Amino acid sequence: MKKPVVDYREFRLRRINEPQFAHLKYLLGWVGYFILFYLTETFIPAEKCHPVWCPLDDLIPFCEVFAIAYVFWYVLIVISLVYFALYSPDSFKKLMSFIIVTQVVAMAIYIIYPTRQDLRPETFPRDNILTQVMGLIYSIDTNTGVCPSLHVAYSIGIASTWLKYKDASKPWKIFVVIAAVLICLSVAFVKQHSVVDIFAALPLCLLAEIITFGKSYWQPKLRRRAT
Repeated sequence: MKKPVVDYREFRLRRINEPQFAHLKYLLGWVGYFILFYLTETFIPAEKCHPVWCPLDDLIPFCEVFAIAYVFWYVLIVISLVYFALYSPDSFKKLMSFIIVTQVVAMAIYIIYPTRQDLRPETFPRDNILTQVMGLIYSIDTNTGVCPSLHVAYSIGIASTWLKYKDASKPWKIFVVIAAVLICLSVAFVKQHSVVDIFAALPLCLLAEIITFGKSYWQPKLRRRAT
């Protein structure tokens, strides 16, 4: 079994600024996100949000099987962050930087131009464990603050980070890419987002990609091609 590069048994909060543990400070980005999420969900009512819709939304049916991919998003985030925290703190920082950039920009957009979607079915076509899961998600996560989709943005960031991680196997990289694609599709099929939200996340991801990986990955790669 691969040995972790960081021994967290030695971690104490007072040691957070030491080099071997300093990457954990990036987790504070989640604190800021959840605070902003609570504020936007609480103080921006749905009636003040601009509805997001495109004709393609009406052609996409509700399909509860995509709830599996939608929920797997949470698992993929945890797996990626835990693995990188153990075996590649630099990749951990890169992934968290990507996430924080998308969080900050998306939350600013949600506040400046609040959005909502009115695509959720009034009743589910079937009653099963997957529709029950979606019903629970609907009850927790309102239909506001949707454009751009952070489900999409985080998924692309995770896939981008894994693809650049040299120690990851090819099958795992393929799995992560497939998972990311299915997650991005799932947001439309479980009626959590409009197709517009998916495409709106792409320029946000490009910005995060440039900020996170521009100097460390893309610039050296472009220089080698130029020579």
